[in-house]
Amino acid sequence: MDDTPCRLPATLPALRAAAAAAEFTMSCDERTGGLLAVLAAGHPGGRILELGTGVGEGTAWLLSGMDDGARLVSVELDPAVQGVAREQLGSDPRVAFVTQEGGEWLDGYDGEPFDLVFADTWPGKFTHLDRALDLVAPGGTYLIDDLTPQADWPPEHAASVRSLLEHLEERKDFRSVRLAWSSGLLMAVRTA
Repeated sequence: MDDTPCRLPATLPALRAAAAAAEFTMSCDERTGGLLAVLAAGHPGGRILELGTGVGEGTAWLLSGMDDGARLVSVELDPAVQGVAREQLGSDPRVAFVTQEGGEWLDGYDGEPFDLVFADTWPGKFTHLDRALDLVAPGGTYLIDDLTPQADWPPEHAASVRSLLEHLEERKDFRSVRLAWSSGLLMAVRTA
C-alpha cells in the first residue's frame, strides 16, 4: 500500500518552492502532514497549536483539515522563515501567526487549552514539555515528529529522545503510542 497522501493542500507547491529558495530543509514530512490534516478534521471548531511554523508546510496541512470554525495558532522564532508562511497563508482568517521564541510563548500563554498540539520544534518537545502538555484539553491530542535517528544528530541527542519518550509514556494523564513511520512520531491523547 502506498501511504503517500493523495489530497495535498493547494498551497503546498508554492511553500515548497519558497522553502527551496530559502534553503530551508526542515519542513513537515508529507505523511506527517497527511496525519495532521486528519487530526485537525477530527476537531470541528477546534483549537489547534503548532509550535514551529517553519515556512508553513505543516500549517498548510493543518488548515487543509480544519473546518471553518476551527482556529490555529502557529508560533515561530524566525521571522524570515515564518514570513513565507505569512505570505502564502496569512489571508486565511483561521490562522494567527506569532513570531516569538516558543518557550517564551508557552510560559506567557494564559488562554484556553487546545484540542491538538503539534510540537515541531524544541520548545514544547525537549524544553517546556510539561507546559505544552498542560495546554492539551481533555480528549485532545499531542503530536511530535522527527524521533527517528538522523545522521546529523549530535551524539547526545539520541539520549534526549529516549528520555523524552520515556517521560511521555510514564505520564498517567496521557495515553501514547509510538509510530515508526514518517520521521518517527509519538501521539498522545489526554485522558484525564
